[in-house]
Amino acid sequence: AIACGNYHSVALRSDGTVVTWGNNLRSQRDDAPTCAGFFVIACGSYHSVALGNDGRVVTWGNNYMRQLNDAPTCGGFVAIACADVRSVA
Repeated sequence: AIACGNYHSVALRSDGTVVTWGNNLRSQRDDAPTCAGFFVIACGSYHSVALGNDGRVVTWGNNYMRQLNDAPTCGGFVAIACADVRSVA
């Protein structure tokens, strides 16, 4: 899977690891998870979201509209989506 933000991109490898590239002005690359176990990815303008096999949601990138702070901390999710400065799980 591949997802694109305004100036960054995220890809999901077959082993469940996340790869990022592009602009890193707002931590779109450096804060990406380094562990395996993800099966869905999505990008907003300057932030990204990954959904783990265990249903956990991981977010990284820009937080100027609280895209990261308001991410759910419980598991059990089966889908995620992003648009501009919003994310849903």
